[in-house]
Amino acid sequence: MKLLAWSLVLLCVLSFFLRNQFESNVSLDSRLLNEPLQYADEHQRKQLPFEDRQYFVDRKFRYELYGMVVSFREHDGDQMLHKSWGDHLNIADVCVVWSDTAQSPFLNQIDFWNGQFTCNVRTSSNEAWQSFNMNQLSNNHLISADPYIRKKITDINIGDQIVIKGWLSEYGNDQGAIRGTSIRRDDTGNGACETIYVEQFEVVREAKRLWNKLFTVSSALLLLMLAWYFFSPYKPRAEKSH
Repeated sequence: MKLLAWSLVLLCVLSFFLRNQFESNVSLDSRLLNEPLQYADEHQRKQLPFEDRQYFVDRKFRYELYGMVVSFREHDGDQMLHKSWGDHLNIADVCVVWSDTAQSPFLNQIDFWNGQFTCNVRTSSNEAWQSFNMNQLSNNHLISADPYIRKKITDINIGDQIVIKGWLSEYGNDQGAIRGTSIRRDDTGNGACETIYVEQFEVVREAKRLWNKLFTVSSALLLLMLAWYFFSPYKPRAEKSH
């Protein structure tokens, strides 16, 4: 029993650190080889009631993006700046890569993580950095009042290949403007993120999440073993006879 327990601990720890690894020789949907599509279209301000607030969305450009998820952060409108801004519309920030960068064999040597409003990239490998194109990465502020779309966005995983269709937009509520949007892929720094009013969101190819599944299974089995150990009836050890 001890051997099983320690094996589960080892597997749980190992799979925790490897659960967000990208696939080697990942098979990309061919549409991820294309740059995001942006084009002008007739539009007008959209009024959007949500969570007892009235939001406005100024749609700027039609937008279509195919990318692979490298990092994401869900948002809670009752915490931090989202709370002070009254922003319940921003579901999540989703950071993606596409084209050559999504196919880089060094992707697992690069760390990606989301701050409150940013996507950050770091690596100690010069080879990995040379293979990485910052113009093939975008951090996307996703907004929608549609419960179906919101649920699909919160179900994503690292490594999923996704499509987002909608509008590059500026938005706000009855307190005033909240956020604008970038309208180019080669800008950096503050204001470089795309804000997308999402009309369609799909996972076009799921990541093979072997380590993620192993972490889920091993941690669940560990919890069951701990529960069994603490809550099973006490059995005193038999004393040795002399």
